Amino acid sequence: MVSTLGTPPSVKSVSPNQSLQPLTSRVNSQGHLEIGGCDVVELVRQFGSPLYILDEWTLRQACRLYRDTWARCYPGQSQVLYATKAWNCLAICALALQEGLGLDVASGGELYTALQAGARGEELYLHGNAKSAEELAMALEVGCTLVADSLYELQQVAALVTPERPARLLVRVNPGIDVHTHEYIRTGQTDSKFGIGQWQLPEVFDFLAAHPQLHCVGLHAHIGSQIFDLQGHRDLAGVLAQIWRQGLDRGLPLQELNVGGGLGIRYVESDDPPSIPEWVEAVATAVRQSFTAAGLPLPKVLCEPGRSVIGPAAVTAYTLGGQKRIPPSEDLPEGRLYVTIDGGMSDNPRPITYGARYTALLANRPEAEATQRVTVAGKHCESGDVLLKDVLLPNPAPGDVLVVLATGAYNYSMASNYNRFPRPAAVLVNQGEVQLILRRETYADLIRQDILPERLQR
Repeated sequence: MVSTLGTPPSVKSVSPNQSLQPLTSRVNSQGHLEIGGCDVVELVRQFGSPLYILDEWTLRQACRLYRDTWARCYPGQSQVLYATKAWNCLAICALALQEGLGLDVASGGELYTALQAGARGEELYLHGNAKSAEELAMALEVGCTLVADSLYELQQVAALVTPERPARLLVRVNPGIDVHTHEYIRTGQTDSKFGIGQWQLPEVFDFLAAHPQLHCVGLHAHIGSQIFDLQGHRDLAGVLAQIWRQGLDRGLPLQELNVGGGLGIRYVESDDPPSIPEWVEAVATAVRQSFTAAGLPLPKVLCEPGRSVIGPAAVTAYTLGGQKRIPPSEDLPEGRLYVTIDGGMSDNPRPITYGARYTALLANRPEAEATQRVTVAGKHCESGDVLLKDVLLPNPAPGDVLVVLATGAYNYSMASNYNRFPRPAAVLVNQGEVQLILRRETYADLIRQDILPERLQR
């Protein structure tokens, strides 16, 4: 079922991944930031902070742009899969399914969550370079398509299948394409833990041909994440068309071509990613031209966006605490003003992991002139726990509500309990209504799995 949710009034008509703020953002009559018709300051008052705030309209619009642009631009069949590793929870999986997307899952836990959200096996694709036997069995049991990452995995699956329960799978190939993004999120270069190298493909194809209960219906490749340049995606189509021909020559019943995802989003003013329609149009054209030039019928094309679907749709709200001023010195001519927040690397590990940059504003004074250069420090016992370095804010004060934009992707999904911090709550906002989709963890939750041996008890 595809949602028929209407367009909110005054919504911005822009590709979500090109917008710094959720599409429904505005300043309300109170002079506060409003998202999805809900006052962010009031949301913090009601649900506490840190708080993930997810704008339903922005998320749905991203899903629709992918889905509808493929239908318009590509003459063959197409299917969009939401890459749930970006943010996997029941509500988000259910919403993506409602918009007609399938789900790309990367673990047994993500698979279980998707199933609990109502996904059917045929809507699910399981990734991973080191799937366990339990995960493989679980996927086979529910009819999920496996994206095989190695010959070893294929050998494992061959030992699990039966004539009554064959495996439906794609082969993940390593295309040997290097792109300009952080080294931790490049996946298509030759030296990568992901995918089957082209030098090993003949052996893999022969193994598949010898095991008819392994129904290899297609190929998969992914070149990385947070990518702005379209050329790598164009090059990928040509590489995959050549490999597709090799698979057909060995008798494989190839039908589906999964071109991965990777489209970047705007985190700071200087970021300039292609729009979702521009990305789809470029990839659709490249696939059509590459397969036509190779004399091949057009495959059913799948893509698996994550960041560009969920990233721009969410923000994280914090409450500002104390400040610390570092005086000017030879090494630091202007000194530095630290402002603290009630969260940090446990709810957003991307700055300390990737050096990720963000844009922020004050929800209670979003239109005030930003004249004060500050460094926003988290509260964890780690010197690297700095969320924003040398950003401009409008004279921040304790109690202000700081909103960090574009935090939907890889914030909640990579959140931790470092220093035994409870993970934040998350709310879904839409047209003035707010719904809790993730409860805030409690201290009791933190010790739920702990066991205190009797001999240590006091």
